[in-house]
Amino acid sequence: MADFIITTLQSWDIEIGSTIKNTAIEISRQNRVFYINTPPGILQWMRKGGRPNKPDAVSVNDNLHIIYCRIPALPAGNMPFRWLFNLMNYCNNYTIARTIKKTIKKYKIQNYTHIIDTDIFRSRYLKQLLRPDISIYYRRDYVIGVDYWKKYGVSCEQAIVAQSDIVLTNSDYFTEELKPLNGNIHTTNTGVDLELYDARIEHERPADMAGISSPVIGYTGAIIQSRIDGELLYAVIQQLAEYNFVFVGPEDEHFKGHALHQLKNAFFVGRKDVDMLPHYIRYFDVCINPQYVNPITEGNYPLKIDEYLAMGKPVVATGTHTMRNVFGRHTHLANDTESWIKALRVAVGETHDTALSQERIRFAHTHSWENSVKKIYQAIEEFKRR
Repeated sequence: MADFIITTLQSWDIEIGSTIKNTAIEISRQNRVFYINTPPGILQWMRKGGRPNKPDAVSVNDNLHIIYCRIPALPAGNMPFRWLFNLMNYCNNYTIARTIKKTIKKYKIQNYTHIIDTDIFRSRYLKQLLRPDISIYYRRDYVIGVDYWKKYGVSCEQAIVAQSDIVLTNSDYFTEELKPLNGNIHTTNTGVDLELYDARIEHERPADMAGISSPVIGYTGAIIQSRIDGELLYAVIQQLAEYNFVFVGPEDEHFKGHALHQLKNAFFVGRKDVDMLPHYIRYFDVCINPQYVNPITEGNYPLKIDEYLAMGKPVVATGTHTMRNVFGRHTHLANDTESWIKALRVAVGETHDTALSQERIRFAHTHSWENSVKKIYQAIEEFKRR
């Protein structure tokens, strides 16, 4: 049994599914994992009067421990000058390192692997401050395409990639981009919870879908402007009045006020617990991922596609790099209104094709979390052999 420490942008307490949370759970089947929860922002901390609302640590299972940082993070990314950003960011790194050092002492951690999950600011100096046995940087999202990280994110990420012992990505697109900075780079893709997304389970139809007739075209996940093409959706839904479109997930302000809500065949049912998502997918005839193509989405690995396929559903999605390279043989890809309408009609015709459904399920099962984490173990073993 080995020890892993994970620092990440992703809070353990989020209500939606998460690649790094599932990865941590899978690693904990054989090893101890210490998941350093994202520290609160200083404004959030001040609103609560500086009082902690969590214990220092919570154990998910015997091997997986969530560690909570007590000291808030300074808003370094908003600083106007690089020298001020560097100073405040180093302070954030230092306080997180202190939390980790206390954890190392408390749990008698030795010979550990540190995984940095896209945390390009607050983990920038942790290799120097902690000196782990193995340092891994894992890029699974193009965060430097987001405004908050644009100004200082490129240089921070490049520095972390260059100094890491191992670099992981979840798409070939990211691998090719980062390879010039570190030759020891591996593509892991991601996994799917096969126990949760099991096509054999006969779920009850959700109450808020009771009056929605087939064909039902469905989407699960965050409905946000930077990732979802609202204008494309509006044009497609308008022209396919005979289809009903159901969107499951939280909306940002852009979509809350979008004209999509005025269409009679578009239904927004809001955020649902992760455990409820298969209940909705079970009653979708076709699943979709209408991404807005930009640097954030082009190389991103859309976990929901594996979830859709694991349920045996026909899928129509925007033809990004990862969709073409990983999922192209098992989905219908489209990039404009006309091709989307055509692909949806073809996909609806496949709804009751049992052979195609089983083929999709078999493919999704090759993307289990077990297989994904095995690639991480293989990368570590290769590094040790060198």
